[in-house]
Amino acid sequence: MTPPQAHPLPAVAVTVSDRSSDGTREDTSGALLVGGLRELGYAVSSVVVPDGVETVAGAIRQAVADGARLVVTTGGTGMGPRDLTPEGTRQVITRDNPGLAELLRREGARHTPYAAVSRGVVGVVDWPAERGRGGTLVVNLPGRPAAVQEGLDVIGPLLGHVLDQITGGDH
Repeated sequence: MTPPQAHPLPAVAVTVSDRSSDGTREDTSGALLVGGLRELGYAVSSVVVPDGVETVAGAIRQAVADGARLVVTTGGTGMGPRDLTPEGTRQVITRDNPGLAELLRREGARHTPYAAVSRGVVGVVDWPAERGRGGTLVVNLPGRPAAVQEGLDVIGPLLGHVLDQITGGDH
């Protein structure tokens, strides 16, 4: 677990779901994600958007514009026709991190073989020079509530180090 900071870093939890966005299904994955990120010491806001490339890209762009250092999505990473979270994420990130994405799949496979179906990506949105050195880490998690907790267990211990590197910290 990352120790709490004097000034918690801003994070945004993005639930990607047609049914949660239209109110026909409760957003349990998003609630777990918000709670888990808060436990890790982040100042978390959340948004629910329908599936789709542009809705995902727009939510990430807005989170970055609002100053988020971390954006974690839940949902839309499978093989369904509307599972387009990775495509929306790729439109926004400037650098990908396949190692973290593969770590999430590998560790997820310890719990379910369906983890191999996840197409989630991880990457960084580099900030423009006028904003200063740094960027926002974006992580896609599956929409299954257990996968959210499992994913946070995997990335949680790494987040401080990764976010420090993004701002130019030493390795």
